[in-house]
Amino acid sequence: MLSLPSYQKKLEATEMWFLGRMLRISWTAKKTNDTVLEEAHTTRLLISKIRKRQATFFGHVMRREGLENLVTTGMLEGKRSRGKQREKLIEGLTDWLKAGKSLEAIEATKDRKKWRTMIANAVKQGT
Repeated sequence: MLSLPSYQKKLEATEMWFLGRMLRISWTAKKTNDTVLEEAHTTRLLISKIRKRQATFFGHVMRREGLENLVTTGMLEGKRSRGKQREKLIEGLTDWLKAGKSLEAIEATKDRKKWRTMIANAVKQGT
């Protein structure tokens, strides 16, 4: 099994907490996440919805070619801050879309139909 990033683990835990609260399951009840999902008749959807919205917003920003474009791609001049660098939006999306390199993803945003099919395929794969 793949190791998930810490932010993804926190989002999944939050999603399960939401479901437990909606079903009025006490936190002291020893129920597994799988049983909570079965009771709710659902699957984990939060992360895929977030990624889909990020991808559609990224495509919108990249087609505009304004200041937002420069900030999103990280093409600004200047020094980087000290410490562990944050993951850029483009890097996270290229991993999720399995686009290979970030340049391929940026080029795909120019063609709206191609970009939408890439997003739809990534959502179908459920990553």
